[in-house]
Amino acid sequence: MRYADCRLRPMAEGDRALVLSWRNQDRIRANMYSDHIITVDEHDRWFDRSLADRSAVYRIFEYGDRPVGFVSFTEIDRAHGRAKWAFYLGETDTPRGSGAAMELLALEEAFGPVGIRKLCCEVFAFNGGVVRLHERFGFTREGLLAKERLKDGELQDIVCMARLADDWPSDRAALMASVFKEDAA
Repeated sequence: MRYADCRLRPMAEGDRALVLSWRNQDRIRANMYSDHIITVDEHDRWFDRSLADRSAVYRIFEYGDRPVGFVSFTEIDRAHGRAKWAFYLGETDTPRGSGAAMELLALEEAFGPVGIRKLCCEVFAFNGGVVRLHERFGFTREGLLAKERLKDGELQDIVCMARLADDWPSDRAALMASVFKEDAA
């Protein structure tokens, strides 16, 4: 995987139907707080609000000019320099390492153009792969919300995680080399 083949771009009107199709996939809904099938009307209201929301940034992750994933930075608090984020790969036929590439580009965006100092997220504890991925990128566990969300009839724990921008300049090179091995070769 090469860095030149990956990019984040602003979510646009032309992404409306694609993002809905991603949001309604079983594998994505299984790891989201809201896991019902989203209607077109409900999605349209969310999408319209999202495009107009100045306290959030929504991005589409592209691999080779093909949209394959979604990244959001929400609840951006400029006064305190913090935001929440979420992401997912909408397509399943992406190269190995696409999730890591998307996370790396998201951190570049958060600590660069978005201009925040602390990026926070919440992950279902059962989603250990994403918890480990975040830890690989310098996120630390800040807390556990025990039995916080009802999912499939059972209360689930939520892992609260965050990454500070402080070490990003020094961490970036090593992370780039680990994600984009072809570029480092």
